[in-house]
Amino acid sequence: MPHIALQISGRPDAELTRRAAATVAELTQRVLGKDANLIATVVEYVPREQWIIAGKPLSEHTTGRNAFQLDISVTDETNTKAEKAQFLKEAFAALSEVIGDVNTVSYIYVIDARAAAYGYGGQTQEFRHQHR
Repeated sequence: MPHIALQISGRPDAELTRRAAATVAELTQRVLGKDANLIATVVEYVPREQWIIAGKPLSEHTTGRNAFQLDISVTDETNTKAEKAQFLKEAFAALSEVIGDVNTVSYIYVIDARAAAYGYGGQTQEFRHQHR
């Protein structure tokens, strides 16, 4: 039941949004083993002038003029360190290809949320686990 928040530098682009969300969802299913029906994704755009790396906006960089920040919340202890490392590696490569000209200072954060403090539909994951 991951919640995914993806920020991409630049102006809103419906096609890029669709492709980026699909890419991350596929990786989330394949690498982290999450149910496709429970993946919720929000994609937001940040103007390059407002995305600062090494003290200057992306609009002033000569290479790596795009960037992204990917946060994915998963229930703690449902993925191994190796799975999360593989997800980071594959997500960076895939989003770099989808977005293009990506600055290496683009971050991915797999957030291990405590089951008692995380859920959907008004129920925690801990409740779901105890009442399976």
